[in-house]
Amino acid sequence: MNVDDLEWQLSNLGGVLPRIVDEILERGGLEVLVEAAREREDWFCAVGAARGLCAAGEFGRAWTVVEPFAASGWQPAVRVGSDVLLRWNRVEQALELAYPGGRGQASGDAWRDYAEALVRAGRVDDAIGVLVPCLRDRRVLRGLVEMTDGQGCDERVLEVLAPIAEEFRRDPTQCGVGDLWEVLPAQARVLERSGRVDEAIRLLGADVAARGYGPRNNVEFYAELLARHGRVEALRDLATGTQKSTAAVPYVKVLENLGRAGEAESYLRDLIASKHPGWYESALVDLLIRQGRFDDAIEAGRHTFDDLYDGNLLQSTMILLADQDQHSKALELTQGRSPEFLAENEAWLRSNRWWLMGEAGRAREAIEEIEALPASEVDDRELTIAWLLAQDSRVEQAIARLRPLPGNRAATDLAELLIRQTRFAEAVAVIPDVAAQREEKRHFWTDRTEQKEMAPTDSGDGWGDPWTAPNTAHSE
Repeated sequence: MNVDDLEWQLSNLGGVLPRIVDEILERGGLEVLVEAAREREDWFCAVGAARGLCAAGEFGRAWTVVEPFAASGWQPAVRVGSDVLLRWNRVEQALELAYPGGRGQASGDAWRDYAEALVRAGRVDDAIGVLVPCLRDRRVLRGLVEMTDGQGCDERVLEVLAPIAEEFRRDPTQCGVGDLWEVLPAQARVLERSGRVDEAIRLLGADVAARGYGPRNNVEFYAELLARHGRVEALRDLATGTQKSTAAVPYVKVLENLGRAGEAESYLRDLIASKHPGWYESALVDLLIRQGRFDDAIEAGRHTFDDLYDGNLLQSTMILLADQDQHSKALELTQGRSPEFLAENEAWLRSNRWWLMGEAGRAREAIEEIEALPASEVDDRELTIAWLLAQDSRVEQAIARLRPLPGNRAATDLAELLIRQTRFAEAVAVIPDVAAQREEKRHFWTDRTEQKEMAPTDSGDGWGDPWTAPNTAHSE
């Protein structure tokens, strides 16, 4: 078992994508995942197979799938392996696997996973004791709060959090202490779940007030805490003070939930009219679309639609409208854009237009538009046409279009279509294995580096990267 390959799969979503694994599992292709985990050493197939086998009560087979991965000592595999063993009621074996003490200098993640296994084995006090030395690691801190929820040990958790929180409060700028900002919302979260809401609000509110410069995440958590408990007045003070940019959205949503959407709208429009910096136009568009006021939402964002900078709300508005089945209104926004905007964004805009047409049942019309253009002017032409053919229920034609295309992305699109026809083994087979995917990506970055070295300038837009570029035709 090659740990470097496993790490690459996890960090690059390599091998068979998790969503492909999920589709195969949901449609009854469990045995194909078992085989792929064994033959291809595919990590995501192994995880899916273990999940499916455990759900069927076949814990021994699930362990057989996962054991070779876990034996490598790779932490994600150890975590999944111990989970399978715990489900199988092999508690001591699970704890032995999860224990990181014999694997050199263990990471905080390893100790967190071991503590979680202890909690599931009913040894909560031992789990807390294991984590205490590691609580300067934010992920361990977060794990402590999550794994002890509902375990009846909130006072003990608060006890171990207290000295770290006080250290942060004394001097949050001290080297190494600044990373502990998450201890403050962690404290408040435990207080809240133990029924001490007023204390949580008072404590975290004092921290937010004392550190106007402090982490935005803390202010956001405080605003959401106030919203969860209907503290509208305190939330309004936050949303109209120096923290308005962070507190605005929770404030708007709590007003909306109370049936005071008009008040929320007025609040946002006042901020926009006062030209306060922030994404208040985006919040207003979201609010109006949630209220079903689609034309008003479009008007609220329209002045940004030809903006060439980050404040442009065109795509987000189109997606929000599509989510509400307002495809025709979203499509209208692709028309009438300024020449300056089209000069930089025409390819992107066309791609979104064809995606919307496909979702709206106008796939044939979209294909005609694409085929009327020179092939050199359409990015991912064959992939887009194949997707539109599938949207038009011409799945076999789409499959035929995809088969000769090179690259992992085309293979993944092809696999999705084959899965629809329950051709699971064939779907997995068309996806390049990890070695081939790594080589494809290496070539991509090598070519891109050479192009940069040769080019006098570099736009750096990244839209040509098949591994990172958003695929609007496959928006989920």
